[in-house]
Amino acid sequence: MEETLKKIREEALSALDAQDCNVEEIRIKYLGKKGELTSVLRSMGQLSAEERPKMGQLANEVRATIEEKIASLAEKQKEKALFEALEKEKVDITVPGRKQKLGKLHPLTQVQREMEDIFIGMGFSIAEGPEVEYDYYNFQALNIPENHPARDTQDTFYITDNILLRSQTSPVQARVMEKQQPPIRIISPGRVYRSDEVDGSHSPLFHQLEGLVVDKGITMGNLCGMLETFAKTMFGENTRIRLRPHHFPFTEPSAEVDVSCFVCGGKGCRLCKGEGWIEILGAGMVHPNVLRNCGIDPDIYTGFAFGMGIERIVMCKYGIDDMRLLYENNVRFLEQF
Repeated sequence: MEETLKKIREEALSALDAQDCNVEEIRIKYLGKKGELTSVLRSMGQLSAEERPKMGQLANEVRATIEEKIASLAEKQKEKALFEALEKEKVDITVPGRKQKLGKLHPLTQVQREMEDIFIGMGFSIAEGPEVEYDYYNFQALNIPENHPARDTQDTFYITDNILLRSQTSPVQARVMEKQQPPIRIISPGRVYRSDEVDGSHSPLFHQLEGLVVDKGITMGNLCGMLETFAKTMFGENTRIRLRPHHFPFTEPSAEVDVSCFVCGGKGCRLCKGEGWIEILGAGMVHPNVLRNCGIDPDIYTGFAFGMGIERIVMCKYGIDDMRLLYENNVRFLEQF
């Protein structure tokens, strides 16, 4: 048995010294459950009591020698594999890198947030409401009863006779006035819907930002001061505003509001079509009927309201002449902003 154990040790070490040997296969062959050394150890019961301790000690030495060799060789092979992997994955740091393109906010979102910041700086808070709205809040509460001709210019998408996609963000103002007594100072930005044909200045979906102030002693002068502050902050310190008489069912008196062209300074250019002024919004004093419909006494409180299309502001600010460009998702166009 002594000769057998020595032979197993020599054969195992010789196999482990071979180039590109499979360490795991050799371990199983000599040290596994059915390995050669294990088979010898199982036959030790046939030895005499005097031989058994000596052969047991030799068997343990052979096992320890083989295991030590296997561990050493396995570590070397692991290091070699790691080195080869690192060599294979090595990066040439002299090669120019690939520039990662970073996304950014859509120009509509950029301008909306800029507008919100301006009004928040003037003490306004942001109010939100549902885009699927009741006919009452979208029209009736705003002094536009059934069969009123003003509904023709705000033809929208009806879900039922009483539920529709809102055609303006003004319903938010009515909802706020129902729940909150003055003083009120809010803006309501969001999506609105109208049954318009798609062209360079119309879309069935667009964005509005409307504002409302209600308190004691509010006058048209407060409205003009607020609009002038907004215009100068948004378009430049030299911007002037102009109010032209108009009619809105929910305000009285009402006005269309223009700003002096911030490109030509009012002299006339392509952007303002030679007029020197650019129309940006509608505004006016809240109609007493609207206040009354919302539970606010018009004999005590007055207020003003205004509304503007965010797309209109974006187009004016950046000199865009076709509204459809904002919705076509053309990266070459959008990355300019």
